[in-house]
Amino acid sequence: MKAALVGDDGALLHRARRATGRERGPEAVLAGILDFAADLHAYGVEHYGEPAGAAGIAVPGIVDETTGTAVYAANLGWRDVPLRALLTDRLGVPVALGHDVRTGGLAEGRIGAGRGADRFLFVPLGTGIAGAIGIDGRVEAGAHGFAGEIGHIVVRPGGTPCPCGQRGCLERYASASAVSEAWAAACGDPGADAADCAEAVASGDPNAVRVWQEAVDALADGLVTGLTLLDPRTLIIGGGLAEAGEVLFQPLREAVRHRVTFQKLPAIVPAALGDTAGCLGAGLLAQDLLTATSTTPEVST
Repeated sequence: MKAALVGDDGALLHRARRATGRERGPEAVLAGILDFAADLHAYGVEHYGEPAGAAGIAVPGIVDETTGTAVYAANLGWRDVPLRALLTDRLGVPVALGHDVRTGGLAEGRIGAGRGADRFLFVPLGTGIAGAIGIDGRVEAGAHGFAGEIGHIVVRPGGTPCPCGQRGCLERYASASAVSEAWAAACGDPGADAADCAEAVASGDPNAVRVWQEAVDALADGLVTGLTLLDPRTLIIGGGLAEAGEVLFQPLREAVRHRVTFQKLPAIVPAALGDTAGCLGAGLLAQDLLTATSTTPEVST
């Protein structure tokens, strides 16, 4: 878990990390979140003389932002957790709940690599692949909270099975974990990962180049589907795989360019905020709550 106090100007005033404790079950994870938030709240009072005006929290899985419910997260083991209500009761301030990738995308869109773009698509390449669809300073959640799940676009029909139940999903070919798995098999080292593959590509290893290009081609196929549907002005690529820099971006830009026909090619840029995006995005969610409260007209009766 990562947490931060964020100032009115968006500056990170204080940052902290704690283990999720997920090995002790979902109840322990929830208790850890509530305790972490309460400790951070107290830190703000102690060091800045006043409590935070609002709180934002971002969690993985399926999130109902309207009701403030963490609907489901396989890696945390919880279902239908009224997280916003629980945090509001614990902290005594307004709380906003968001999806982790959409919240990171909100930060990248407003103050990061997508700043100034009226339409953007943020795609972090990590253990899996998800996406955030940015529209005029907000991120679209969809009718049921599923918007942006680009990692489950089928790019190789009948291909590798995916835990989602489909075969051939994008994240089974182009996520950091997929590249790690493919490179470990290709080089015969079970401990090799995507970063090792990128280094081998840079040094000209033909096996690494093959593994890398297969991932880039799959990623380009998925991204072209996304840009055909959404027509973003900026395509922001983040996550661990993006840390390879031009080893990724040069062939990816070329692969996307070769695939577009009538579509307008967006700018394809690396994410700017790194692992601070989630905390900054949660801060923006909290700030939006305060802004909405301050601009709501009073009604006299």
